[in-house]
Amino acid sequence: MNSSARIESIDAVLVDLPTIRAHKLAMTTLSRQTLVIVRLVASDGITGLGEATTIGGLAYGEQSPESIKSAIDTYIAPLLQGSDGTNVNAAMLRVAKSVQGNSFAKSAVETALLDAQGQRLGLPVHALLGGAVRSALPVLWTLASGDAARDIDEANALIEARRHRVFKLKIGAGDLAADIAHVQAIRRGLGDDVMLTVDVNQAWDEPTAVNGIAALEATGVGLVEQPVASRNRRALARLAQRFDVPLMADEAVHDAIDAFDLAAAGAADVYALKISQAGGLWPTLRAAAVADAAGVGLYGGTLLEGSIGSMAAAHVFAACPRLAFGTELFGPLLLKDDVVLERPVYRDFELVVPQGPGLGLQLDTDKLEFYRRDRSTRAVAVTA
Repeated sequence: MNSSARIESIDAVLVDLPTIRAHKLAMTTLSRQTLVIVRLVASDGITGLGEATTIGGLAYGEQSPESIKSAIDTYIAPLLQGSDGTNVNAAMLRVAKSVQGNSFAKSAVETALLDAQGQRLGLPVHALLGGAVRSALPVLWTLASGDAARDIDEANALIEARRHRVFKLKIGAGDLAADIAHVQAIRRGLGDDVMLTVDVNQAWDEPTAVNGIAALEATGVGLVEQPVASRNRRALARLAQRFDVPLMADEAVHDAIDAFDLAAAGAADVYALKISQAGGLWPTLRAAAVADAAGVGLYGGTLLEGSIGSMAAAHVFAACPRLAFGTELFGPLLLKDDVVLERPVYRDFELVVPQGPGLGLQLDTDKLEFYRRDRSTRAVAVTA
């Protein structure tokens, strides 16, 4: 072991950031986003950054920012303290043997390890993953204000600014007729040349999905995401076989095992991969390899991460041999502020993949201190 690069500490901080507007999904509406920022300090003086983020606390899934921080503070950090910070695989294997589940916490820690190692070697994270096959990633934008006229104006402004030209609509919170009318109104407003995708966020049962997907297909929607509950894979398979419009598994696919099982069932045409759901950057690539072998299309998903989490995902998706359906790494754009010195670059409808060492980001410690959730209790402690 290289004693000059042992792990000295792993710190997880909850950060609450405001969004630029209300973001309406089937299960919740966001007006702020909570990030779990991880700082891993090694004995050679290098600090690696990681991030994990959920949507609406426990509204989206079974892991929350608070549980992620607890898993890191209580189990993962003590387990890795003093171990070799240069051997990412050995560190994460050690975590896997002692910590079940908790994929979001594992992803944040693996990201910090890779960021530190990239800085140590003077290489971007994507080089540690085998190398980038693309220098920029197409990024769609989610129209989720809930108001069709406002969504149309927003989309047209983004097309004019050359920031986005593919748009996702979030439906499922209302009744079916209202949701379809909303999609149809936006289709009329934007015209047939603009690609629209729809995310139902598991809100429909199978009979509703049959009617809903038929109407969406007739409207010219290019992709339908997770129309039914994630565990209802048989229904997802029947729907995929029934309709021509590609159906995408999102909440139903986390890691390589899910990717294999869904492919064996013919349950989806496309997978939305997310580093936190997979449990890290390397696990995401393993799931991507299974999808490639099965002929399933890939899409770079998001949990509305800030810059650190989004750039970690960008390094992974840049290294995927095939990424036919682009990405949705727009999380930093949804936030009014962030905790890095320089935010990601979006231009010509794409996100530029950083080429600097590690993630290619630097932490803004002042912003971290300002937005951290425990700042009031810390201030009291310092005063006392």
